[in-house]
Amino acid sequence: MDPVTETVDVARDADQTAETGLAGVRWLSSRERRAWLTLVATHMQLMPTLEADLQLEGTVSFFEYQVLAMLSESGDSLAMSELAARTNSSLSRLSHVARKLESRGLMARSPSSEDARVTMAKITEEGMAEITRLAPFHVASVRARFLDSLDDQDLADLGRIGSKILAHLDPEHWVFRDPALADDQPQLA
Repeated sequence: MDPVTETVDVARDADQTAETGLAGVRWLSSRERRAWLTLVATHMQLMPTLEADLQLEGTVSFFEYQVLAMLSESGDSLAMSELAARTNSSLSRLSHVARKLESRGLMARSPSSEDARVTMAKITEEGMAEITRLAPFHVASVRARFLDSLDDQDLADLGRIGSKILAHLDPEHWVFRDPALADDQPQLA
């Protein structure tokens, strides 16, 4: 059983109290609440800001940029399922965006030569030109809005904490398989 469902089911079975409504719920402490709400607020503020910055220079959304960036870094083509993993999206959402990017000539899809059930995605020359044009603006935005507010220790802590949370959610996540993420080399996106 899922740990969230199990916890809630146990709480529902416990005696109800007027104070909490559910006697068995482990409510957030002040420290936990601050950590959680700060994470949520940061995400909710940062993502639209990065999107707005990208829109000043580009013709693609933040998610479309991520799709093109992941394809540009692949060196060849990626299975749509792998591209969905690399963009942290569902296959359905990715397919919708892929249709839009294809219609604009920025990416192409084709059946795999090894398995016709698998659809492969590849960035086009036009897509590579667009990601190359936008990358400096995107990197400047990421630096100005996020990275420049952190020192080296903050970056190390954030990487450690983020990896810990991600490993808890998805121990097989692609970031743990990508050797480029283990290096301290500058990345395009």
